[in-house]
Amino acid sequence: MAEHAGRRCCLGWDFSTQQVKVVAVDAELNVFYEDSVHFDRDLLEFGTQGGVHVHEDGLTVTSPVLMWVQALDIILEKMKASGFDFSQVLALSGAGQQHGSVYWKAGASQVLASLSPDLLLHEQLQPSRTLLRVPPSGISPWDVMPPGDAGKACFSISDCPVWMDSSTTAQCRQLEATVGGAQALSCLTGSRAYERFTGNQIAKLYQQNPEAYSHTERISLVSSFAASLFLGSHSPIDYSDGSGMNLLRIQDKVWSQACLGACAPHLEEKLGLPVPSCSVVGAISSYFVQRYGFPPGCKVVAFTGDNPASLAGMRLEEGDIAVSLGTSDTLFLWLQEPTPTLEGHIFCNPVDPQHYMALLCFKNGSLMREKIRDELASSSWSEFSKALQSTEMGNCGNLGFYFDVMEITPEIIGRHRFSAENHECLRRRFWPPEEHLTTETSCRCWQMCLAPQCMS
Repeated sequence: MAEHAGRRCCLGWDFSTQQVKVVAVDAELNVFYEDSVHFDRDLLEFGTQGGVHVHEDGLTVTSPVLMWVQALDIILEKMKASGFDFSQVLALSGAGQQHGSVYWKAGASQVLASLSPDLLLHEQLQPSRTLLRVPPSGISPWDVMPPGDAGKACFSISDCPVWMDSSTTAQCRQLEATVGGAQALSCLTGSRAYERFTGNQIAKLYQQNPEAYSHTERISLVSSFAASLFLGSHSPIDYSDGSGMNLLRIQDKVWSQACLGACAPHLEEKLGLPVPSCSVVGAISSYFVQRYGFPPGCKVVAFTGDNPASLAGMRLEEGDIAVSLGTSDTLFLWLQEPTPTLEGHIFCNPVDPQHYMALLCFKNGSLMREKIRDELASSSWSEFSKALQSTEMGNCGNLGFYFDVMEITPEIIGRHRFSAENHECLRRRFWPPEEHLTTETSCRCWQMCLAPQCMS
């Protein structure tokens, strides 16, 4: 039996952009088990790059919902094979990439409630015919799941919109106009309308594929979707992750009727009632009890967004600022009173429902840095670091912005380089590689140094 058997513990799950990960933590907060499934490396059949599909318009970005389910299957089977003692798991919770949405087809709740322990999850949630992976040219990314056994086709759409999507500008302007402008929406929901926010993605689905929307019984965030798999029923959206939808009134923690109406009909019943982020939403599904040996009393605590989970996990207090360098780069801090602006976001605090958190998100994070590393530092972080150390402090006044996908703050795309004399350098060869590397890094540092001023 493996050394991690027989220790009472809790499991933490992370459904992020590029992987699904699990950690087991004992009563002394020691992490004694961890594993992950990397989508691009371990699930090649889904054809993702960086865990996503970027569509031909360069704005629409989605991920296959069954890829997330299959990744969970793989990890659980690996844990079982390693001798992990599931009977000692007292509770589990987790986090998901923010803003992404999953559309449960009518009848999905019955399938979740009657899963067979003899089969893997993805075998029971997928349609009986092969699903459409990446829509070919001319076919909408909101393509309806291929017909099959209605009891097995649990999702209205196969590729779900994620936080990297920038295709809903029209829906954003529509939402802001409905409530009296961008600042009014920010005061109401904590943010002006952003293309990646879930309400605008729902509006796009309703407008472009009303049939898929009408066949949807429940809309989950990635976080509540993951919790639903463990519950065997639809898990509620939590306050903190729900704050990133442009739909939740952050002051009184209820859905805004004006925002719901601007996005799609019957939306409130498809979302369900939101709950505090620390809520116990139920006991684990009998499927996991029978297949893996979880105790029937294992508690499922509401999953939340990855950024709120970072604030909770780092035990931030008022006055602290944290920086997270991931697929997206984020800066966040604890607030007692919300002061919504046109830049950045105010979310409900995941630890204390009476307080808030402020956040700024930059889309061109680790994937952009890796691309620059591969182009200019022989794909080596060691060479990247040497280049940074070899350049003069201040980089001789040169400055640059490297945004291969539409950035959030500022809202711009492309690579833009400027000399100390404020002249744009249109050709890359005018600068040596080390200056490009330093410029890309220092640009993000400057953004994050200036960012808190936007939220004060």
